[in-house]
Amino acid sequence: MPKVSRFQYLAAVLALFVLYPAAPLFGQADAPPERSAPQSNDDTSTQDDQSQPLSTFKTGVDVVQLFFNVKDKRGALIPNLPRNDFQLLEDGKPQNIKYFSVNSDLPLTLGILIDASGSQQNVLDMEKQVGGAFLTDIIREKDLAFVLSFDVNVDLLQDFTSSTRKLKDALNSARINTGGGGGTIGGLGGGPIPTSGAPKGTLLYDAIYLAAHDELAQQVGRKAMIILTDGEDQGSRLRVQDAIEAAQKSDSIVYVLMIADRGFYGGGFYHGDSEMKKLSRETGGRVIDVGDKFDKLKDAFDQIALELRSQYSVGYTPTNTVRDGSFRKIEIHNKDYKIQARAGYYARASQ
Repeated sequence: MPKVSRFQYLAAVLALFVLYPAAPLFGQADAPPERSAPQSNDDTSTQDDQSQPLSTFKTGVDVVQLFFNVKDKRGALIPNLPRNDFQLLEDGKPQNIKYFSVNSDLPLTLGILIDASGSQQNVLDMEKQVGGAFLTDIIREKDLAFVLSFDVNVDLLQDFTSSTRKLKDALNSARINTGGGGGTIGGLGGGPIPTSGAPKGTLLYDAIYLAAHDELAQQVGRKAMIILTDGEDQGSRLRVQDAIEAAQKSDSIVYVLMIADRGFYGGGFYHGDSEMKKLSRETGGRVIDVGDKFDKLKDAFDQIALELRSQYSVGYTPTNTVRDGSFRKIEIHNKDYKIQARAGYYARASQ
């Protein structure tokens, strides 16, 4: 019997949704895995906690980990601030920052999602070139990344690897697909899946959900997703809110590079930016509009690389110990600077 991949399993779930639209599409995704605090011979010590990396944790102690950037009014990154310069709140209640690290260099897990629909016809080669250079620059020995393309299908071009050669080969294998899928969800398991008659063009929300739920949610530590798209979705079975929730539950920072051939829209503008801004804002990333300009795309990738290398990280044990699976709002403040961080997390539900 052939081995069934995780993507093939989700294809079957998507198929069930099409056949039985009244049923819930997916069960609740797992919340971030329970982490434990760093081992120490003296649990009462707090001096070492300030700079203790969040790489290992003590069994049985829930710790919430938050990565964030600090910027001035012009958007310049501010490094090397001390722990006492920050105030942390969960659902409006102050939290004690137990672990603190500046310019976190923990291994990075990265997903690259590339739009291969018709609007990318004249910019896809540029995305491959600049995206490949970015991967060469950002991926280090202990990092992992995957590449996924989406159009009328969603295709996992390369699963997790630290090989930049394999990642660049995957990027270069992406091809424009404007409708040859014939009602299938390729790369998610193959065979034709009945459609409800809705037009299919760009399965953006489905792709984000799959990247978060089926790939990034299975990993721990520092995670980010970079999406190259015009933000337009056509034909996804899921809503943008489903995609946002999946990204939040996977603890992934989402960056969106708004890119497309303006000529595809008759010289007009595309209109997916509001949904993409919400997605990036809720996950601690941001939207960068690059249009169809090579220099803007390269600069955007350079900005993301710098931000990923200039992250602060904090860890805290929530005062709210109820394991109800609810969303908890996180706020981190500094009186002088702007904080770029995710809006919250989903508490682990009791079994």
